Amino acid sequence: MTNTQHTIRSLSTLVDMRSNEVDRLQSEMAAKESVRERYKKTLDKLTDLYQSSGPSGRLPMALAMNCGDYKQGVMAMADSQRLNLHMHEADMAVSQRALTAAYVKREVLGQVLERHQDAAATAQRAQERKRHDELATQLWYRGHK
Repeated sequence: MTNTQHTIRSLSTLVDMRSNEVDRLQSEMAAKESVRERYKKTLDKLTDLYQSSGPSGRLPMALAMNCGDYKQGVMAMADSQRLNLHMHEADMAVSQRALTAAYVKREVLGQVLERHQDAAATAQRAQERKRHDELATQLWYRGHK
């Protein structure tokens, strides 16, 4: 195996590894997007719950306190969900940067691999032309003897 073939094979392996990394990170991002959507739906439901419970001021004292406690509890859960959502979105931003970096690395290695493959193909075509020229020269000499 020539040095060029070895280099191409090594670069091809690296490109495959980077592609696998990109695929893995894309899967992780898809899973995180799903979690983000669940957070948003839960937050919407919690907001709906405390808004739809109605005004508590018109109720008798015990019911008004119970309704107020309920609203405060649901609002606290909504705040907790909102905080979790923000933290999750920050984590997603970090993951997105890692995905972008992995994608760029894969693309750069792919371009290097392509250049090496093109150079090897050009060298091989030149070698074949040289061999054909040598054969043609030999035939020409034989024909003129």
